[in-house]
Amino acid sequence: MSRSAVSRTFTDGASVSEKMRRRVEKTAAELGYTPNALASSLTTGRTRLIGLVSNNFHNPIFLEVFDLFTRGLQDRGLRPLLVNLTDETDPAQSVRMLQQYSVDGVVVASSTLPPSFSQAFKDAHLPIVHSFGRHSSTTQVHVVGIDNVECGRMAAREFVARGYKRVGFLGGPEAATSTQDRLEGFLTELASHDDMIVSHSFADAYSFDAGRQEMLRLLKTTPAEAYFCGDDVLSIGALSAVQDAGLKVPDDIGLLGLNDMEMAGWENISLTTIRQPIQQIVSSSIELIVAMLDEPNTHPEARLFPSSLVERSTLKPRV
Repeated sequence: MSRSAVSRTFTDGASVSEKMRRRVEKTAAELGYTPNALASSLTTGRTRLIGLVSNNFHNPIFLEVFDLFTRGLQDRGLRPLLVNLTDETDPAQSVRMLQQYSVDGVVVASSTLPPSFSQAFKDAHLPIVHSFGRHSSTTQVHVVGIDNVECGRMAAREFVARGYKRVGFLGGPEAATSTQDRLEGFLTELASHDDMIVSHSFADAYSFDAGRQEMLRLLKTTPAEAYFCGDDVLSIGALSAVQDAGLKVPDDIGLLGLNDMEMAGWENISLTTIRQPIQQIVSSSIELIVAMLDEPNTHPEARLFPSSLVERSTLKPRV
């Protein structure tokens, strides 16, 4: 059989008769032949590589995020290229790295990287989607995630409804856009409640150790009655510190997280949290990046998914 017939058989959308396709596939199976994707990219100009960029590998929630992204991309015939940007501050260097691999598109999966990172990829003419990023009415790239300001408001309303009078926000890194937005919503919602005493502080990272260390510091002062930790892994670190201090949750201190990662539902943790619909966010991000491979100049849009409270046992009941 001819080389062109084999090529057409293994090229999506190429014209080849059903009889020839069966002959080629049967012979390929007998010979153990599979197409060389890298060689094909030289002909098509497409590598089918999608850069999957993140910078928070200390947070267990991203194991779920990466699992959903990698499987979802592979199901579409794409190949994820995982890039660790922990401690990276120069978006230009990240762009150069991904250009060296000739990726067809980029997904920035981070709630802490600023919009300038995604903008740098767009300026380099790479199709880009920012998952879990900060949205705005003037966004220049596709953003998929949740309304973090509204999540802060939601947490504040829960504290008011449960009768807490001295409350705190224990956020992730102060420079993270997700931390800033969740704090903004939290403070704004509580501003009209004159009887509430509100404090806020920040952990060094979205990690168990950082949440634990910040809560240990807070316990040396006069702690709040309840904390919105802004992230499940921070909440679990804070829970560890509270229990080690001989205090009870929620009797002495209430805790509210955000994400609803699998660990939050474990019986020994049972964290009340605000659920982020991660599967919907990942699926929508993949849908957008796939569409951009054919239409890279589509108008940027922000896709926001609603969050909801998951009631467990780290906050006292509503009054």
